[in-house]
Amino acid sequence: MSDATKPPNGSGSQSPGIIGKRVPKLDALDKATGRAQYGHDVTLPGMLVGKILYANVPHARIVSVDIARAQKLRGVRAVITGANNPGRKFGYGTDNTPLKGDKVRCRRDEVAAVAAVDEDTANEALELIRVEYDELPAVFDPRAALVEGAPKIHHDKPSNLFTRYDYSHGDAERAFDSADVVVEGDFDLPYVTHSAMETAFCLAAFDLQGHLTVWSTTQIPFLLQRDLSEALGIPGREIRVIQPTIGGSFGRGLDVYPFEPITVQLAQATGKPVRISFSRTEEFFASAHRQPAIVRMRSAARHDGTLWAREARLVLDAGAYISWGAVTPLVMMETVASLYRVPHAKFVADVVYTNNLPTGAMRGYGNPQSTFFTEVQMDELAEKLGMDPVEFRLKNANQPNEETPQGLKITSCGLRECITEAAQRIGWESRAATDERRFETDEPHVRRGVGIACTLNVGGGARIYRSDGCGATVKVDDFGRVTLVTGSTEIGQGSETALAQIVAEAMGVRLEDVTVINSDTSVKPWDVGVHASRTTFIAGNAAWRAAQDAKRQILAHAAQMLNVSADALEIGDRIVRVKDDGRQVAFDKVVRALHYREGGTFVIGTGWYDPPTQLVDKDTYKGNISAAFGFGAQAVEVLVDMETGKVRVLRLVAAHDVGRAINPMYCEGQIEGGVQMGVGYALTEELLVRDGQILNPTFLDYRVPTALDMPEIETVLIETADPEGPFGAKGVGEMGGTPTAAAIANAIFDATGVRLRRLPMTGERVLAAIIKGESNAASQTEP
Repeated sequence: MSDATKPPNGSGSQSPGIIGKRVPKLDALDKATGRAQYGHDVTLPGMLVGKILYANVPHARIVSVDIARAQKLRGVRAVITGANNPGRKFGYGTDNTPLKGDKVRCRRDEVAAVAAVDEDTANEALELIRVEYDELPAVFDPRAALVEGAPKIHHDKPSNLFTRYDYSHGDAERAFDSADVVVEGDFDLPYVTHSAMETAFCLAAFDLQGHLTVWSTTQIPFLLQRDLSEALGIPGREIRVIQPTIGGSFGRGLDVYPFEPITVQLAQATGKPVRISFSRTEEFFASAHRQPAIVRMRSAARHDGTLWAREARLVLDAGAYISWGAVTPLVMMETVASLYRVPHAKFVADVVYTNNLPTGAMRGYGNPQSTFFTEVQMDELAEKLGMDPVEFRLKNANQPNEETPQGLKITSCGLRECITEAAQRIGWESRAATDERRFETDEPHVRRGVGIACTLNVGGGARIYRSDGCGATVKVDDFGRVTLVTGSTEIGQGSETALAQIVAEAMGVRLEDVTVINSDTSVKPWDVGVHASRTTFIAGNAAWRAAQDAKRQILAHAAQMLNVSADALEIGDRIVRVKDDGRQVAFDKVVRALHYREGGTFVIGTGWYDPPTQLVDKDTYKGNISAAFGFGAQAVEVLVDMETGKVRVLRLVAAHDVGRAINPMYCEGQIEGGVQMGVGYALTEELLVRDGQILNPTFLDYRVPTALDMPEIETVLIETADPEGPFGAKGVGEMGGTPTAAAIANAIFDATGVRLRRLPMTGERVLAAIIKGESNAASQTEP
C-alpha cells in the first residue's frame, strides 16, 4: 500500500484512542444473557426437519435403494436419493456428490435423505429405507492405498494418489552428507476433531420467485454461494447466504459438505423451508477432521550450532473425498523450510485417497503437525550438539526484514523476543543446572521437566485463492451513528470488536457509536472467508480504508462550514473542531448538512484490501503467500509420574508476536484458547478410527481438556508493529495452539529422558516409553 492508503503502524508515539484498549466484545451481553440467535434457534413458518441416511459400509456398490415405505409414512414430505442429484460434482477435488447413486466410498457417505414434520418422524422414515449393497474390498492405510493393486477409491482417477507436494531449496542430500550432526525419526500423528460448541447446521428456503436463502454455520459465505451453485446448477445470483451467530468452527466451516446441498434439495422437493442440524454424534461422524500424518523426518546441524538441513517425508490420509484439507502441506512445508534459517530443505507429502472419513481444515491448518515433528527435532539436535535448546533456537532464529529461501518475505519479526521472554518467565535458568535436584518433587516417583518450542504462522492472510481480499463500507447516518458493513465473518473470535475499534480510531468517534454488520451476502461486500488468521489484518485494512473515505467526506464539508482547510480539522467526542482555535461543529450536524442542501449527498465510504502477496508457484511451491508472519514461543513446566506415565502441565508461558494488539484481551483469549486445543492434541485428544469407523464419537470417550485439566497460562504479547498491518496488527487466531504439543514433548524428555513421537502422549504411551528406555539402558550396561 502507498502511505496515503496505509494505516499508521503504531510505531513511535501512540494515540490515546481505542486501539490497544481492553474493551468487551460487542456481542458479549447478548451471548451471556442468551439473547444471541444461533443457527439452531432459527425457525421459519412451515419448516421441516431434514435427516440423512448414511451408508455405514466403507466401500460398496449400491444395488438398490427402496424408499417406498418411507414415502408412505405420515408426516414425511419428501425422500430423495442419488437419483435426484443434478449430475454435478463439487468440492475441492471435484470428486463428491450430495447423495451417492452408484457407489459408496466411506461409512459417512450419504445415500438418502428425508424431510418430515418433526425429528421423530424423520428418524422413523430413515429406518424404513432399505439399501442393498454389493460390498467391495476397502483400504484404510494410506501407505497400503499406494501399493499397486490396492482397491481404487475413484475409478476415474489414475490411482489413489491425489497429489504429491515436492519442495526443495539448497541441496538437502549433499547437506546431510556434509553435516556434523544428524537426527532422524518417525512420527505418528492422529485424527483430531474440532469440538466446536455448536454443531453444524443448514437451513434452506426458496421464495415465490425461486430465490434461495441459506442460513449456515459456514466460514466462507461467498464461496458457499459459488459451491452451491456448482453443485446444484442454481445461478449464484439467486443464492443468498445468512450467517446467524456461530458457536465456534475452527476450520470446520471452510468447505462445502454434502449436507448443505442436500438441505437445498429437500427444500426444492417440498417447497418448504428445511433444516438439517447435526447431533453431537453426527458431528463426529460426518465432519471433516484434522489429517493424521505418517512422517519420516531428519534434521542436521554444524558443530558451531548452525541449523543446516531438514528433510520431511509425509503420507497424509485424505479419506474418500478431497476437501481443502488437501492444501495443508503448503503450510507444513512452510514450517520445515522457513521456521528458523534453514539453508537446505526437502519436503515431500503424498495426499492419498482411502476408505476412511474425509479429512479437512482445522485450526492451524497443518501447522500443529509440522511444528511438532520439526520442534522435537530442534531439541534433539541441541542435545546432540551439547547446546542449550534456547541458545540453539536463538542462534538460528528468523530476523526482521529478510526473505527465506522459500520466498517468504518476513517484515516484522519478534521470534527472538518471544524465545527470550518465554524462557525467562518459565525459569529456564534452572533447567540449565546440572544438579539432579531440579527434577525432584514432593513425591519421589514424580519428576519435573521444562521444555520450549517455537512457531511460524501466516499473519497477513494466505493466498490460496486468486483473491485474498475483503471489502468494507462505512455509512454515517443523520445522528452520527457509524455503521461498518464488512465482508468478514464473525465465528466467535471477536473480530467484530477489533474492526469496530479500527473504525472508531480511524474516524475519531466513540466505540459505542459504531455498529458492525457482517452476516448477509446480499448486504455485505465480498470476502474470501475467515481462515489463515486473516480477519484483523485484511478486513481491518479494508475497514480502515472505508473509514478514511467517510472521514474525508465529513471533513471536506466541515471545512466549508468553518471556512478552513480540511487538514486543520480533527474529530473527537462527537465534535469536529479546528485544531488551532477550538471552533467546532457537532459531528452529526455536519452529516445532516451534507444532504439538507441542494445537490446533497449522504456519507458512505468504501474500502477494498487485497494484500501484496502471490499464489505459490505450482511447480516449485515458492512465493510470498502472506503479507505478514506471526511468530511465537511457548515454554512449559510439567510433572511426570514415572509409575503411571501421567503427565500434568503445571505452567505454560505463551509469548507471541502479534504486531500490535488491537484488543489485548482478545489476543490473549485467542492464544489461550489455542493453548487449550494444543494441550488436548498433546495429551488426550485422538479420534479413534478403525476400518473407517469412529469408535469414540462422544465427549465421554473423546477427551477434550476441561478447565480442571488446564495449566496456569501466562500470555506475553510481543508488539513489533508490522508495516502492512492495520495500526501494526498481525493475525493471531491460529498460532496459540501450534507449538504446544512440541513444548510438552520436549518437557517430558527433560523430565524422563525419553522422546515421544506419537500423539497424544497418554499415560500408557509415556509409561511404555519409560519402561522401554529403562530396558534399553539396562541392556547397554550388561557385560
